[in-house]
Amino acid sequence: MTYACFTLEIADHIAHIRLNRPDKANSMTLDFWRELPQAIDQISADAEARVIVISSEGKHFTSGMDISVFMSGALDRDPANMHVSAETFRHKIKKLQDTFSCLARARQPVLAAIQGGAIGAGVDLVTACDCRYASQDAFFAVQETAIGMTADVGTFPRLLRLIPEGWARQMVYTAERLPADKAREIGLVNEVFDSHEALLDGVMAIARKIAEHSPLAVAGCKTMANYARDHSTADALDYVAVWNAAMLRPDDIKEAYIARGEKRAPIFANLKPLTD
Repeated sequence: MTYACFTLEIADHIAHIRLNRPDKANSMTLDFWRELPQAIDQISADAEARVIVISSEGKHFTSGMDISVFMSGALDRDPANMHVSAETFRHKIKKLQDTFSCLARARQPVLAAIQGGAIGAGVDLVTACDCRYASQDAFFAVQETAIGMTADVGTFPRLLRLIPEGWARQMVYTAERLPADKAREIGLVNEVFDSHEALLDGVMAIARKIAEHSPLAVAGCKTMANYARDHSTADALDYVAVWNAAMLRPDDIKEAYIARGEKRAPIFANLKPLTD
């Protein structure tokens, strides 16, 4: 399938989504908001890929929401019935939110390779990913404050879970840029690479390591990580016990040990595709 704002390639069990509008700083047009959840949900359901990488072409990862979205009538309110308009607008916001929530619900881990600016909704995108990696020139900015609005696509619930609250508040109150080194220092990104090329090489190497493991085990890890983040320790311990009681696969454990002894890559079955 062809997409308007990005390309998608699946090879060696790695799905690589590359934002490909560098002349527009990879801004997020209406097509982007429709197409990204379609692509991610399809990758998740098909299960051919075991890990997803999101990167970009050009100077910046993304400048965030394209001005065309604001000009499309999405913000229009009926002055004769502001309350009904507000209720409708809430559902429009929730649909935008789902564009990035699809990254969290995907069965596969999602890795973001960030170069240049991750601005506005770009912060929402990368904070919905499992892991973030940056080039030395990368920076993060919650730009919504500077244009007169409160960020609503996912900034607050996700950013405050990833970095110290004081830093999250400073970012959203000031709309200032957070440089790559500081982002690594406070835990927003896992690693900083010297160049765009080194960034992509490094992230793809991590993706290959993930793809070598049992997809069932990795899917379980992502499910447990998401659940543990949102629940008590007692609940998370109980859930992982139930998960392994049902889905621990001895054949995968056996294959991992045999492959290690034979000094070869293990062979695992993919997750089964999801069908309607």
